[in-house]
Amino acid sequence: MRAAGGVRCRLLAVGGKETQAAGRAAETIAADFARLSRDFEALTHRARVRFEQRDWRGMQADAVERLDLYPRVVGETLAELRSFLQEHSSSRGLWKAIRSAYAARVAREQNDELARTFFNSVTRKIFSTVGVNPEVEFFSLDARRLDTPDPTIVRRYPGGGDLEPLFREVLDDYTLDAPWREVAGDAYRVARQVAADLAAHDVHGVDAVEFIRPMFFRNKGAYIIGRLRAGHRVVPLVVALVHPEDGVAVDAVLTEEALVSIVFSFARSYFHVETERPRDLIAFLKSILPLKPVAELYVSLGFNKHGKTELYRDLQAHLSTSRDQFRIAPGARGLVMIAFTLSGYDVIFKVIRDRFPLPKHTSRREVMEQYRLVFKRDRVGRLVDAQEFEHLQFEKALFMPDLLQELTGQAASTVQVNGDKVVIHHLYTERRVTPLDLYLRAADEAAARRAVIDYGNAIRELAKANIFPGDFVLKNFGVTRHGRVVFYDYDELCLLTDCRFRRLPVARTPEEELDPEPWFRIDDRDIFPEEFAAFLEFGGALRRIFVERHGDLLTVGFWRDLQERNRRGEIMEFFPYPESKRLGAG
Repeated sequence: MRAAGGVRCRLLAVGGKETQAAGRAAETIAADFARLSRDFEALTHRARVRFEQRDWRGMQADAVERLDLYPRVVGETLAELRSFLQEHSSSRGLWKAIRSAYAARVAREQNDELARTFFNSVTRKIFSTVGVNPEVEFFSLDARRLDTPDPTIVRRYPGGGDLEPLFREVLDDYTLDAPWREVAGDAYRVARQVAADLAAHDVHGVDAVEFIRPMFFRNKGAYIIGRLRAGHRVVPLVVALVHPEDGVAVDAVLTEEALVSIVFSFARSYFHVETERPRDLIAFLKSILPLKPVAELYVSLGFNKHGKTELYRDLQAHLSTSRDQFRIAPGARGLVMIAFTLSGYDVIFKVIRDRFPLPKHTSRREVMEQYRLVFKRDRVGRLVDAQEFEHLQFEKALFMPDLLQELTGQAASTVQVNGDKVVIHHLYTERRVTPLDLYLRAADEAAARRAVIDYGNAIRELAKANIFPGDFVLKNFGVTRHGRVVFYDYDELCLLTDCRFRRLPVARTPEEELDPEPWFRIDDRDIFPEEFAAFLEFGGALRRIFVERHGDLLTVGFWRDLQERNRRGEIMEFFPYPESKRLGAG
């Protein structure tokens, strides 16, 4: 390939054969996309083996390697193209021809939408494109219609009879190279649970059960994803598997759309699922999760770069068909980020401020590192996924005046106004949730109690995943549409194992006890759990219920114990469904 690159360079520089050069460049990008796809598939394929062998460390390592794969291949492609094209590498005329040649090549690709996104990733690095340049990249406001999934990706089981033999057949079909603990008993439990759920849904009789052929793997779990058909009704059906030491077993059966949506939550890590055409999986998933954005579904399967493409397209379509304007996000202003949103769009946008006032002691680089840390961690359903964008351009009229003033005054290194355009060189997008402090002000007593309990659950589960939020203030947490509490402010987040948890020293004199400033030495990583109670922003019954359920969070012992478990390399279990839905298999 390198030798051929030298020939290409001579053709371009000496012979002036732009068409040949464009064709060779398009061929290079297409070949690297094919290599990216093969490597992605190989890493994804290993997930099945990791689950069968209970190799949880290997599963985590593969997940990180797969996240690193896309930027690595893009970087290699850029280096090859620049070496080949040399001084012509930023010729817009040439790249217009490359785009045309590439479009013809990938038109036959079954994953042409992913191939186009890869091309855009390359050209946006070449040109640092601001906004969209349709001459050198692919973009359309028209969302691609999701076709009916290829029937070969679906296993179909006729209904109309006893569910127990049906699910015994299902479990036999989804064989694994690992012993099943009690497959007959699991088939019975699945059938019993499905029958009870259908009765609760007022569904009587099943016409057919359909499952996606490939299994979905993530962390220490495996999932069989499907749907029940009963007349005109479609009911989601997810069978969750675990693999403890004594064999594979069904852990839960989920038939509620809300519960299945949480399994595919934007606060969870990406699935590993083998597929030749992701679009077929997206179409199937959309049939059981109609409220889930297409962008989020692509991201949930590990195609986060194309998920960004879908999100940007959807955002532009929203802006072109509404009178919505960007406005400062409701709630307390952040000291590190300027957060803004659209009233009719469930996404929040975040721009890093140029300067951070006290008490913040961090930098722009450190904030970006925190977001990269979250990107590669197991988010355990508690850390909101953030997508990073560069060089976006919007109409100035889309911004409320107070927001634009804050952006240009507090983030001038990132945001500029050029005539009637606003250019944002760097921002993060996250799914919009209700800030926990605002939620508690508006919630009734029962909802507030549930939120406070789940706030403690979120802190506890993050600690198990070796994450310390750094700041427990309510405005840094949010509540999803399903009532789950998640964390989304990452500027002070760190690894739990990097902290030093200490007991508060006892004052030696009355003067020390009354001193408003600490009289003892405190290092940057020192944490005093006994002080957490003083920062709880709720009192009365809510405080009592929090202390009753989560009083151990206020003790040094809780944090040191989890530190030690994480240092030993223990990989703890997190289930993306309520404990009440488990069938006792764990």
